[in-house]
Amino acid sequence: MIQIDNVVISLDVFREKFLCDLGACAGECCVEGDAGAPLEEEEVGRIEEVLPLIWDDLSPAARAVIHKQGVSYRDSDGDRVTSIVNGKDCVFTCYDEKGCCYCAIEKAFREGKTGFYKPVSCHLYPIRVSPMGLYQAVNYHRWSVCKAAVLLGQKENVPVYRFLKEPLIRKFGDAWYRELEEAARELKEQGVI
Repeated sequence: MIQIDNVVISLDVFREKFLCDLGACAGECCVEGDAGAPLEEEEVGRIEEVLPLIWDDLSPAARAVIHKQGVSYRDSDGDRVTSIVNGKDCVFTCYDEKGCCYCAIEKAFREGKTGFYKPVSCHLYPIRVSPMGLYQAVNYHRWSVCKAAVLLGQKENVPVYRFLKEPLIRKFGDAWYRELEEAARELKEQGVI
């Protein structure tokens, strides 16, 4: 582990390779799992603001869930997460004509309808950020649905931290990411990665 400011980063973030392969997985990470995507408290309001812009892209089942419980709920650990449909799909999951799922919030962002990209936990995946006392822990999350991304990352030699440059900067800032890159160079020189 290394530490930058109050953030402790697992060496797996440097060692492991990852590059999303949407053609292979069809966005299964938005569908599988036992809870919704983790949310920061302030993101709930942002999502509620975006909701009218994406409402027509949501499935009837997703709209019914949102009417009943809102855009989020507390999971069994007490964490705020996105609402899900039938214990599975994120309510913001949409499908294209090929059956590939995508995020309705991200779609609205890419169309210039909102300045909110999507929940930062989704943007950061396969990294999970969790509280650790006064610190934040940054860990690589392994999930079988991302096997194709691991294989493509290995083939293209893309470490997790490099694949996630944009969301890491979004979460922690440019200066922090530059320190992360410097740490990666030092770890490589030392033969740790």
